[in-house]
Amino acid sequence: MTVQDISAEIAAIIAEGVGLPLPDAAYAIWRRRYRLDSLEGRPTAERVLAFRAMSPSEQAANMRHDRDFAHEGPTFTHLKSAQPRASDAEIKQAIIAAVRFEDACFKYFVQDSTDYWERCVRAVARAAKESPLYLESTYHQARNDVAYYNK
Repeated sequence: MTVQDISAEIAAIIAEGVGLPLPDAAYAIWRRRYRLDSLEGRPTAERVLAFRAMSPSEQAANMRHDRDFAHEGPTFTHLKSAQPRASDAEIKQAIIAAVRFEDACFKYFVQDSTDYWERCVRAVARAAKESPLYLESTYHQARNDVAYYNK
């Protein structure tokens, strides 16, 4: 992949958040964080080795830290690019809310004998009650994300 291809893909991901309300833009960019990290060379090889050397509990703590401070990381810069008129405080709050919404979506997914898609829909519906500020398209994407990552 060329530098131009990488730059174009990064720009396309950030552009997903341009025409959306701030909360939806935050979720759209947050959910693509792994791809953005990969395109931008994160994590470094050294950080991958360090992570692999950690115990499972240390890895979990490291991942919790990344989520707890997402509003201070690359997602902030990406969202600021997509929503330049929003204040830094508004952007940080939107990222915090997006992370909480995503966490709730996965928390409410249950393993039972009901239809798989129905469990995904139910999980996002419960999370949506706690986070009623998103567009229906964002809830739809969240249902797809829950379905994809819980397979």
